[in-house]
Amino acid sequence: MVGQHPFAVVLGCVDSRVLPELVFDQGLGDLLTVRSAGEVLDEAVLGSIAYGVLELGVLLIVVLGHQGCGAVAAAVHAEAGGELPAHIRYPADRIRPAIDHRLQGEARINAAVTENVRRVRARLAAEPALAARVADGCLAVVGARYELTSQLVRKVP
Repeated sequence: MVGQHPFAVVLGCVDSRVLPELVFDQGLGDLLTVRSAGEVLDEAVLGSIAYGVLELGVLLIVVLGHQGCGAVAAAVHAEAGGELPAHIRYPADRIRPAIDHRLQGEARINAAVTENVRRVRARLAAEPALAARVADGCLAVVGARYELTSQLVRKVP
């Protein structure tokens, strides 16, 4: 049986334009990719990430947000009183704390994408199963943002 030895877990969005293996120019087996709308964390996502770290020994988690995220745009739309289908409300509700109400339009969505990455990164770093490894320097949790228009990735501070 052939094993897997990814060097990173990438938590990214379900957006079909943002494939981590292509974004980071990696091959089959190099990344353990976990995808959810707007990088929203739930038990299945957390369990998948923990599997990569605890069972496969991955030393890096990348939370990858992206320009033009539909899940973030839906959360902003819902904040403005828009109706969302039932299953889309779940990710929108989790993204909502990342919305900066001082901004408007596309600026609000762009800022929320970046803030959502920060919040998800912080939550992952604080997860009990991962926090000790982060504290020991055995695990890094970083945020990044992919720009669809330029196809560049930048680190989220």
